[in-house]
Amino acid sequence: MKNNEDDRTTTCSNDNIKKPYISVILPCLNEEKGISMCIESINKVANSANLDIEIIVVDNGSTDSSVEIVQNLSIKFPNIILEKEPIKGYGSAYLHGLAKAAGKYIFMADADNTYDFEDIPKFIEKLKQGNDLVVGNRFSGMMEANSMTFLHRWIGNPILSTLVRLFFKIKIHDIHCGARAISKEAYSKLTLYTLGMEFASEMIIKAAKAKLKIVEIPIKYRLRIGESKLETFSDGWRHLRFILLYSPLVIFLIPGLLLFLFGIISMLILFMGNFSLFGITLYFHPMFLSSLCIILGYELIFFTGFSRIYAVTHLGDTDKIIEKLFKLLTLEKAIALGSIIAVASIAVFVAIFVQWIGSNLGGFDQTKNMIVALTLAVVGIQTIMGSFMLSILGIKEK
Repeated sequence: MKNNEDDRTTTCSNDNIKKPYISVILPCLNEEKGISMCIESINKVANSANLDIEIIVVDNGSTDSSVEIVQNLSIKFPNIILEKEPIKGYGSAYLHGLAKAAGKYIFMADADNTYDFEDIPKFIEKLKQGNDLVVGNRFSGMMEANSMTFLHRWIGNPILSTLVRLFFKIKIHDIHCGARAISKEAYSKLTLYTLGMEFASEMIIKAAKAKLKIVEIPIKYRLRIGESKLETFSDGWRHLRFILLYSPLVIFLIPGLLLFLFGIISMLILFMGNFSLFGITLYFHPMFLSSLCIILGYELIFFTGFSRIYAVTHLGDTDKIIEKLFKLLTLEKAIALGSIIAVASIAVFVAIFVQWIGSNLGGFDQTKNMIVALTLAVVGIQTIMGSFMLSILGIKEK
């Protein structure tokens, strides 16, 4: 699949070996029924469009004849590269293939013949126009009947794609589409980690956070050949979990702040006197709810920090706010703050005990003060323990 045009190949300055213009990556796990059709189709496109393409087939532990089929085809098509990735997972296979890709542009698709490889030139053209990542849209009116289950087509994919659009301001309507293309230069700006199906979401979300230019194009989608590897609920949850991990503002911080502020304000009002609502006098009992809101809200705020720090230290994300907070709010300062709050709670308990002794161990109402002391004690301990956890998560891996 050689090409003589200057812009279709690149040359390695060290060994003067020409690199392919496009690297096509096909993850393969028991795809004996579709892999040969995919390879034949790719090479047909390479010939008709005069493109220099290498085909990287990443075997992910196939137990059928997929590997043998690829090896036999490599005799006919020398542009085939067979790689083996022992760690199972959609993302794991792609990470291996992306590391081996030598092309200026990289095209990714499944090996089950669901995608039409005649669309490759359209993807590459969009990259040549200055876009960094091009994602296919299977919902553009060219989807073959029964090629996607009802649950995936009308519930799972639309909901998750909507969440990504809302949380990350990305104008993509099919974040799980397996057909996509990215320039080698753009890929070098991404740090991808996930090994499962959530890899599809990770690539788009991190591309958006890296300010890469992302565009969507309509593509054909056909009924797959062979058995599907997608697990509806477990893989759907993996996608949702990753999306939420990168959206702590929505899932943790906003609810946490609302609960915390509501708890503080309502506790102050109830502590100062008996508050009446709709003719009903509220004594100390609602303060238990106020305390619960303060504790839960405070914990959710900590969870925001947990998720952001984990994303920075373990998933290659960047966050200037977190970096500044780590410099300002050290573990020692947080422990000191937590200790002050805990000591305040002890002081209240001691004051109550002294008054009790002074009343000759008689009965007297200190319920409101007890609720305040209990709340301070929990918040103080949360501050100390949460700070230790933040510090642990802040340890970066090599």
